Amino acid sequence: MKHNIKVKSFIGFSLVYLFLILLGWETIAWFFKPFLLPFLILHVFLQEPFITKKILLTALTLSWIGDIILMFADKGELYFIAGLIAFLLSHISYIILFNKQLKIYLNKSKIIFWVGVTVIAIYLIVIMLLLLPSLGDLKIPVLLYALTISIMLLFALKGFLNWQKPANSYILIGATIFVASDSLLAFDKFYAPLQYSSFLIMATYLLAQYLIVVGILKLNKKK
Repeated sequence: MKHNIKVKSFIGFSLVYLFLILLGWETIAWFFKPFLLPFLILHVFLQEPFITKKILLTALTLSWIGDIILMFADKGELYFIAGLIAFLLSHISYIILFNKQLKIYLNKSKIIFWVGVTVIAIYLIVIMLLLLPSLGDLKIPVLLYALTISIMLLFALKGFLNWQKPANSYILIGATIFVASDSLLAFDKFYAPLQYSSFLIMATYLLAQYLIVVGILKLNKKK
């Protein structure tokens, strides 16, 4: 019950935060942002020990640090780069986490895997072709970041074909939405401003983190 309170608090705070953004009250929403992920972090921290618990906590904590740094991105490009590094490390942590979970025998179609690989590769090529002309000195960092999130999604896809249901779907959908969130942010910053960009970016980001956490906890649930 106590664990559920943390999840419900995360959902409640997230909905209030998103509602404030939707109303255009971003100044007030700014103060809510640092208190969102800590509810998920605490929820995971209070779980029984499992093999990837520390890695999941690391990924969430790095994301939280990235959230806080990006709150000051309007004050200079260094804040954006620092936030990018924090999220890059978070995605690397998710890659390690998904790889650690890949312990179940392969039992799904390889065709699905290679179709997924093709789609991910096409995504990477298209997003970079769109962004490259306007990236300036950030070409290499953004390319590295896009490559990392693509690898993260690839490992989630491998997991989807190996892990038990419904946890595998939670994680794959969460990873896909995470990539969509990052793509929206990059598109809005480097290509063309999006209407309701803050709302869309944060709504997809919070949903992605929630789904990945729920999926990982389901995979490691004691029977």
